[in-house]
Amino acid sequence: MTQLTLALVAHDAKKDDMAAFVATYENDLRPFTLFATGTTGARVMERCPSLSVTRLKSGPLGGDQQIGAMIADGRIDALFFFVDPLSPHPHDVDVKALMRLTLVYNIPMALNPATAERLIESFRD
Repeated sequence: MTQLTLALVAHDAKKDDMAAFVATYENDLRPFTLFATGTTGARVMERCPSLSVTRLKSGPLGGDQQIGAMIADGRIDALFFFVDPLSPHPHDVDVKALMRLTLVYNIPMALNPATAERLIESFRD
């Protein structure tokens, strides 16, 4: 399998869910090049210290835009963005821009663990 690049983002209420998800699929994700926004990356690294995760800025401080630029440059193969639909997000415009880029560049995007699990299964093939 060609090494793929995966971006990890999670709203505050979903960061622990992301860390738990990555821990569950740690062996499946080991071959990926992993990027994550700041705090999400920190939580994942705490939970899975053997994984190599490149941390970017926090989402509201430009991390979402950094990932968006990587998508536009063809450097991201998939995005796992665990969204909290029940809380307001002050940087919602950045979040929508990131989602729009995944659509424009036809990048697989999982917004919840169930979809992320299906994507991981597809990467095994």
